[in-house]
Amino acid sequence: MAMNMKKRGFGILFFLMVCLVAGCGNKEQGNTPDTPTPTLTPFVPEIVGTYEAEDGVLAGNVKVVKDSSRSGTGYVKGFEKEGDSCTMTVKIEQEGFYDLVFRIASNGGEKTNPVSVDGSPVGNIYVKETSYIDDSIERVWFTPGEHTVSVGVSWGWFFLDFLTIQTSEPLDPSLYEVEAKLINPNAGDEAKRLMSYLCDIYGEYFLSGQVCDTGPYGLEMQVIKKTTGKSPAILGMDLMDYTPINAAHGSSRKMVENAIRHWEDGGIIELHWHWNTPESYVTGEWYGSFYTKNTNLNLKKIMDGKDVNGYEALMADIAAIAEPLLALQEAGVPVLFRPLHEASGGWFWWGASGPEAYKQLYVLLYEKLTNEYGLNNLIWVWNGQSADWYPGDEYVDIIGEDIYPGERVYTSQIAKYLEVASYSTERKMVYLTECGCIFDPDLAYRDGAMWGMWAVWQGDFVRKDIAVASISEQYTESDMMKKAYEHERVITLDKVPDLKTYPISESFKN
Repeated sequence: MAMNMKKRGFGILFFLMVCLVAGCGNKEQGNTPDTPTPTLTPFVPEIVGTYEAEDGVLAGNVKVVKDSSRSGTGYVKGFEKEGDSCTMTVKIEQEGFYDLVFRIASNGGEKTNPVSVDGSPVGNIYVKETSYIDDSIERVWFTPGEHTVSVGVSWGWFFLDFLTIQTSEPLDPSLYEVEAKLINPNAGDEAKRLMSYLCDIYGEYFLSGQVCDTGPYGLEMQVIKKTTGKSPAILGMDLMDYTPINAAHGSSRKMVENAIRHWEDGGIIELHWHWNTPESYVTGEWYGSFYTKNTNLNLKKIMDGKDVNGYEALMADIAAIAEPLLALQEAGVPVLFRPLHEASGGWFWWGASGPEAYKQLYVLLYEKLTNEYGLNNLIWVWNGQSADWYPGDEYVDIIGEDIYPGERVYTSQIAKYLEVASYSTERKMVYLTECGCIFDPDLAYRDGAMWGMWAVWQGDFVRKDIAVASISEQYTESDMMKKAYEHERVITLDKVPDLKTYPISESFKN
């Protein structure tokens, strides 16, 4: 398999468009000493339609507000609870990618609300300003004809003026050209080999993945094997049982053995960490004290030096979690390490004190594990879910995003992919580190949403019985699972090369 191909179909299309604009291949305009090199004309989107919200079909509490200062006759408001929506019927003349640009304002505070096209979710619009701004969902694929664009409620409480549809800018093919390098200057060869492979296939292939805390032969893995005849390349597992509070309550700790087994089977390991707090900070269920609601731990106070005992307790937890990671290093197993995930949601304690305290903890965790404990087998996957929480390119190897779009939603999530790719000032690979549904590989490739991997969450996202390997089709139907695992652009366990001998990229030798 040609794993290092980088000339994607839409990349070639973009190149050809550049050439047409710049005059490449035109003998009349050859780059001779007498002919200046033509410059590339900036892309200017073409507006193909504008639709007033007050002319749409309104549901629930949504109603029209007459306002001569707005376009049309006014705007709509009343997005307050589930079922409230505004649906506009739009007309598209030519097949292709279009951006949906919404003129919106907040009724106070940050607001994020969902948008669907023809009933399928395509992304969210965001606003925190009380004055009107534009927010867009990029690269939505339309066929010719009439379509519905619906704005619903998540946080609600915003005002919608109008929708503009415009042509999308072609994707820059360099989006997928990621240099093989690691933030840890002392990274081991096992990590370098894995990173070299990941960069070689990025932009061309999707790595299949599954979260299964019971290991490579757990029920979720059995369901996939029984349904598709194949196994996922990536096994995701939790480090939670190695947290001191879990150990004190008699947790069963088998992650290391399971990780080594999957590695020896030719697979790749991803580890995340639901970090239960030290016992003295638990206010609810101890086994769920990674949730903000079950702990009174104040990360800001700890990071500001106002809770010395809390700092020492967290350092003890980090020391404990280093032990299984060191065991994997000793076994020669590289790890996609994804700590402190989903911070911006605030539901985990490490995100409850805001982005600055979180970033301090993330950097501290990196420094402790890398410099103090000598862990050189880790590839650091940051998964904070918001640009404001990004700790900096020097602390991130890969950017992860978790998306749960609903049931049987197979869209590519291209808008979120492009948003996440923009967090870095460099080129970083973008991974779908958690999801509820497997996306359709054909749609993702068409859209340019080249998620380096997907990892479906465990439980009823895959299986419908707690004791039997029977598929639950609530989120991903068996036909889609088969299509994904059999797809020519999807890497399953049997397609992963020998990562113990995979060539280390020349970029690591420079």
